[in-house]
Amino acid sequence: MKALQCPFLSRLPSNSLTKQAPSVIGMASQCPVMRHAMKYTKLATATGTDMPTMMKKCPFPHHKMGGSTVAGISSLVGGHAASSSPTKSPAAGCPVDSKKPDSSKSEKGSSKDGEGRETPFPYEQFWSDRIEAKKKDHTYRVFRNVERNAQTFPLAKVVKEGARAKQDIQVWCSNDYMGMSWHPKVQNVVKETVDKHGVGAGGTRNISGTSPLHNLLEADLAKLHQKEAALLFTSCYVANDTSLYTMARMLPGCHIYSDAGNHASMIQGIRTSGVPKHVFRHNDPQHLRTLLQQQPKSTPKIVAFETVYSMSGNIGPLSELLDVCEEFGALSFIDEVHAVGLYGDHGAGIGEQEGELRRMDIITGTLGKAFGNIGGYIASSSKLIDMLRSYCSGFIFTTSLPPTVLAGARKAIEILSSEEGVMLRKRHQMNVSTLREMLYEAGIPVMRCPSHILPIKVGDPELVFRLSQQLLDEFGVYVQPINYPTVQRGMEMLRVAPTPHHTVHMMEYFVNSLVALWKKNGLELKQPHCTTCNKTLQRQHWMSNSNDLCAGADCDKYIQAVAAC
Repeated sequence: MKALQCPFLSRLPSNSLTKQAPSVIGMASQCPVMRHAMKYTKLATATGTDMPTMMKKCPFPHHKMGGSTVAGISSLVGGHAASSSPTKSPAAGCPVDSKKPDSSKSEKGSSKDGEGRETPFPYEQFWSDRIEAKKKDHTYRVFRNVERNAQTFPLAKVVKEGARAKQDIQVWCSNDYMGMSWHPKVQNVVKETVDKHGVGAGGTRNISGTSPLHNLLEADLAKLHQKEAALLFTSCYVANDTSLYTMARMLPGCHIYSDAGNHASMIQGIRTSGVPKHVFRHNDPQHLRTLLQQQPKSTPKIVAFETVYSMSGNIGPLSELLDVCEEFGALSFIDEVHAVGLYGDHGAGIGEQEGELRRMDIITGTLGKAFGNIGGYIASSSKLIDMLRSYCSGFIFTTSLPPTVLAGARKAIEILSSEEGVMLRKRHQMNVSTLREMLYEAGIPVMRCPSHILPIKVGDPELVFRLSQQLLDEFGVYVQPINYPTVQRGMEMLRVAPTPHHTVHMMEYFVNSLVALWKKNGLELKQPHCTTCNKTLQRQHWMSNSNDLCAGADCDKYIQAVAAC
């Protein structure tokens, strides 16, 4: 069988392909195999694993180049090299090549029916096949039909398909972290705004869509983050994506350095910008320094990372990362989405809590989580904000946020900046600590993390879905299962997010429900043990260390090892 021509590799001389991996990447977006594989950048980067099978098994790179070049291309695309061993068979379902000739296709690849007539591409069948693939690997997403009640938060009702009655539930996975979406003062100001201004913005910011409320909210956000200016977007996904893309494309010879655990919105902006990217190990300032020192200080550089990581619950070493950025003349681009409203004296996030707001060059945040509304923003210098306002397509070419959202967000920021906000944050942290201790004592595998997010590791896509479904059906407890691609395979979890409004009674019920299902499904209830002496780790020690070691007076083997030295 004659091999098909690769639609992008064939554009380069075969004798120079091994030297031109970077050039190949510039054309990868034209290939249906490579384009799809490049979507998995975050997973490959975060885990250090090979690129997805679909990319590794694409027949074209292996047919035209050696395995080492494929590894080089994979490194450029996803941050880590793919396997260097050639794959003999093409990827399953590859739309460009196949194992056997297909008599129903002409030499140009068009499909034909039994009588030789050309037929259109089977779009609906293709969509169906893609959906079925998600279901088979247990990553198909089921959206729970949750009916929220502003009077009973965090209690709600779930509407099940085919059921007449609605089921009462406790919600344990909402990002409405502080309950601002139903706060009476927020509700009242939104109602007043509807009566006064209506419900729509009227257009883009440039065409009748800018109001005094937009300007006031942007001023509020700039003040909150101690910056000269701020700019509103329809979401923080858009803010991250379009801001990173625009800055990277405009800065001459820019390089971007991205934390391996970054959110998809930042990865998207970095990828589409097309500038050189460097992925540093998660929360690792030393690795970032190693990468930065390879470029002259005069080279424009952007370092993108988060403060609170939404799935692991990790908090980044902000001060150390800022030190490295300043040492090498790099702009810091910092996502505080899961921190604003929750940390700091006024709810400005980890930057305020650690006294680092002034050193943070660019801050992005959301109005849709702790602030209880919707929308995103960026805060920085007035010149940078004006540049983004003038060049960001994600800002320019979309309808602006409506007056109800603007007024509601302003009121939520006001509340969380006040003494009431201080009280809510204290209660929130107390509830998080209480629930974490309950889970630990019950032997539920809650992951070690310092933030308000409590990930319970399950590690199996089918099992995590089953546990979530059983919690809902048998106990009226709603925790959404988290699986790939939100987290890497093998890290499937139940992501728990307590609020200041969950009671101790609710926590006890939730933990007892989990324990019952852990036993029902034959799972082990076990507190963390020292990997040296196998003794149960005390909760305080487990929380204050990054590894499962006693390394102290209670560890017999540790004492013996020290004595032997």
